[in-house]
Amino acid sequence: MTAIDAAAVTTPHKQRGETFFGRLWTGLTRSPAGFAGTLLVLLIVGFSFIGPLVVSKDNPVDATNIWAEPSAEHWLGTEYQGKDTFITLVNSGAEPIWVGTLAALMAVFVAVALGSIAGYYRGRIDAVLLQLTDVTVTIPQFLLMLAVVAFFENIPPWGIAIVVGSTMWAFLFRSIRAQVMSLKEREFVEAARLQNLGGARIVFREILPNMAGFIFVNFVISVNQAIYAIVGLFVLGLMPSGTPNWGLMIHNSWSQNFYLNPVTLPYVIAPLVMIVLFTVGLVTMGRGLDQALNPRLRER
Repeated sequence: MTAIDAAAVTTPHKQRGETFFGRLWTGLTRSPAGFAGTLLVLLIVGFSFIGPLVVSKDNPVDATNIWAEPSAEHWLGTEYQGKDTFITLVNSGAEPIWVGTLAALMAVFVAVALGSIAGYYRGRIDAVLLQLTDVTVTIPQFLLMLAVVAFFENIPPWGIAIVVGSTMWAFLFRSIRAQVMSLKEREFVEAARLQNLGGARIVFREILPNMAGFIFVNFVISVNQAIYAIVGLFVLGLMPSGTPNWGLMIHNSWSQNFYLNPVTLPYVIAPLVMIVLFTVGLVTMGRGLDQALNPRLRER
């Protein structure tokens, strides 16, 4: 293939004139389940981040109104301190969502960066990164998080994101590496080499755009896994208890046996329902995204 022929080769992600977000929207609207999952995720994100701006900030302790039943004034009743359960629920969703998203971003970024380098350059650097990945995968993920969190007292939320994200990247690394190894043999990458575009530009301008759908779907899955891990740490009582948090609500319900009292059910069930709904929304949205961005599924 000559340089003139190489310049005429078109990269797959530009062939149809479709943008990434255009394919995303078309695929999601074509999949009822994926669209419903996306709406559910957006509703819960809005509930958690916009809700605190709408509901009353005033949620005082009221020892005379402990475990009040649901009413027009208190939609989910009150909790063990006499605070409004609904207001507590609204103010408890933002932290696990943004910390889980930050952890997933970190894990995906590290996996994509290292996987691209290993898959494209191969050789000694590939062998070293594979060894590092093997060591990381053999260490039990949750036990590693427990050890790190127990070692650092009063760890901030962004620190939790780093701890969780640093234990998740290895599982995605091998998939990214395999995708890059496959794409580097395609004609458009060969054309880019003949034009002496450089390894970094080929990876980030030619190869990774063709993996955008795969990376995005795995990011959604990683958010789901990270939120479960973060909530689990709160449930076990290993996280600071200063900020309202769905995991902290579940921890209080478990440690103080609230679940044994029927009067406390709104406080016990509400955070569980929110976490389950958000998880279901992420899973169905991920399937819709896979159909939208996976060429084999999109053509069916």
